[in-house]
This record gives sequence, structure tokens and C-alpha cells, in this order.
Amino acid sequence: MVGSMGLLSASVAKSSIAEFLRTMSASADVLALAKVEVEMGSIPEGKNVIIKWRGKPVFIRHRTQSEIDEARSADWKTFRDPEPDEARVKKPEWLVMLGVCTHLGCVPIGEAGDYGGWFCPCHGSHYDISGRARKGPAPTNLEIPEYEINEAEGKMVIG
Repeated sequence: MVGSMGLLSASVAKSSIAEFLRTMSASADVLALAKVEVEMGSIPEGKNVIIKWRGKPVFIRHRTQSEIDEARSADWKTFRDPEPDEARVKKPEWLVMLGVCTHLGCVPIGEAGDYGGWFCPCHGSHYDISGRARKGPAPTNLEIPEYEINEAEGKMVIG
């Protein structure tokens, strides 16, 4: 009798835990938001686009050769959050960043500021063409999300 009660209790516990885990897993609509596909051919060289991913803006910049040269010639070791341009991109011409200022979470304006990158109007942070914090109160560079580039298909997948 004791053995059968133990077996019954274990079965009920297993069923309850399995149901709980099912309710905690992400729904199909949430999983769909986990990745966003972008047609790279729709972004002209020298231009930015802003997409929404996980409720946040993502800046995608198709950089020109002069912008790449400028980003790579900067003395990054002297920056507040030292990081070379090469560590921030998977392909030099494509820069992908979360569009959220690292100071207090405002959305910076593109192609603005003292370094030709982004400027946060809330408190005056300036980011360069690689999204690195150069001036103002921002403590770190703009964050780089996970992304993949599929050149064969001309697509970028964020997430």
C-alpha cells in the first residue's frame, strides 16, 4: 500500500512539473520575435536602418570604405571602453548595434555628434562610426547583438 501511494505521488508530481514547464516555455509568437531577418540589399552604402528586435531598436549601418578606414584608424586604446573596430563587426561594411544609449537607455540619433556616428540627445553622449563611446556620460560602447550574415542569400539574421 505504501509503495503504491509513493508511485501515485511520484506520478502526480511528474505530471504537475511537466505541465508547469510547458506553460513556462516560449509561445510560437515569442519565438518568432527571437530572430529578425533583414535583406542586406535594401540598405544602400552609407545609410542606416533601424529595425525592432525584442522590443528594442537595432541600428544597422552599411558603412562606406572611408567610414571603415576612419573607424580603424582611431586610437581605440585611449577610449573609455577600449575596443577595436574589428572586434565589433563580422564584416567591415556592416555594423549592427542595439540602438540604446549605455548611459540611461535613450535612443541615439544616427549620423550626428562630434564623431559622425550617433549622438544621444538625452545627456550628450557621442559615439563614433563604430558605435564606441567617445564623449559624454555613456560608460560603454553601444552593445552588439548576436547576428549572422548569409552572403549567399543576401540576408542578415539578428538574434
